[in-house]
Amino acid sequence: MGFNCGIVGLPNVGKSTLFNALTATQAAQAANYPFCTIEPNVGRVAVPDPRLDTLAGIATSAKIVATQLEFVDIAGLVKGASKGEGLGNQFLANIREVDAIAHVLRCFEDGDVTHVSGKVDPVSDAEVVETELMLADLDSLEKRLPNLEKRAKGGDKEAAAEAPVVKKALDVLRDGKPARAAQITEDEQLVFQRLQLITSKPMMYVLNVEEGSAATGNAHSAAAEAFAKSRGMPSVVISAAIEAEVAQLPAEDQAEYLSSLGLKETGLARVVHAGYQLLDLVTFFTVGPKEARAWTVRREARAPEAAGVIHTDFEKGFIRAETIAYGDYVSLKGEAGARDAGKLRLEGKEYMVQDGDVFHFRFNV
Repeated sequence: MGFNCGIVGLPNVGKSTLFNALTATQAAQAANYPFCTIEPNVGRVAVPDPRLDTLAGIATSAKIVATQLEFVDIAGLVKGASKGEGLGNQFLANIREVDAIAHVLRCFEDGDVTHVSGKVDPVSDAEVVETELMLADLDSLEKRLPNLEKRAKGGDKEAAAEAPVVKKALDVLRDGKPARAAQITEDEQLVFQRLQLITSKPMMYVLNVEEGSAATGNAHSAAAEAFAKSRGMPSVVISAAIEAEVAQLPAEDQAEYLSSLGLKETGLARVVHAGYQLLDLVTFFTVGPKEARAWTVRREARAPEAAGVIHTDFEKGFIRAETIAYGDYVSLKGEAGARDAGKLRLEGKEYMVQDGDVFHFRFNV
């Protein structure tokens, strides 16, 4: 099961530099001109989780495998993208495919790095992108609605269910709000998701500051943070330049370098965690002498779905899940201690996965 987060923003705000640092590669060419990134680059990033190391230590696991998120570096968007300006059509097609959006805002002054609008104003930049995405959704739905209404009048049940959801989304978009602001009922959620509206996707802002402001932020990032808060969206301050430097250092030297800059952890760790929360994911673990491994499922997933993340056969033939809460596994020093203390539970198909669960699945295929 894959979960991906698209990195978007105007040209020259640091998207590709961020992507390179996230993936610790130079897979995305970073250059000082618009549309440097044309085809989306894709990279998988380990989600930092100290619980995994703790579990591996207790079980003396030979191998540790972290859960991962996928980040997609998407070409820069410009004003008019909804009408095909720049690489608009391609940008919009690529962004419809991701699960969540990390919107990078330029919060640094640098005369050597061109800004498409000639000035650094992250709030204005955010509004440009937000407007283009809303216009793209508005155009898509306005083209779709007449045919839906016609089919609904002809007795098409699917169209009859979809048309009112489209109207709800159109109402908020015409009011200058993103589609996620629409009051969608639980029964309408599946139809709403199938519309693949860009502005229905969860979004966070990544505020890219100069190296000297990585620990404290600056006036630009403060304004952008207030803007994000007004939209009910999370934001993370990073310096993509610092993150790129850290990514090239040996692991044993990274903490000392970060400390010298007044940082406790990389900005990338915060971006990854924020993306994980944005997608509303939880982690479960499988632990043994050969391997300790973290896995990802959406919050409120049932036990068979978690089993299916490991292998589709596990879901098809699911019988029971031997389950130990993370805290019990640690305090009782492993599976044997948890079993002896009665903390190993057998859970069935309706069990809802809890963050930190340690599983062993029983299945029959």
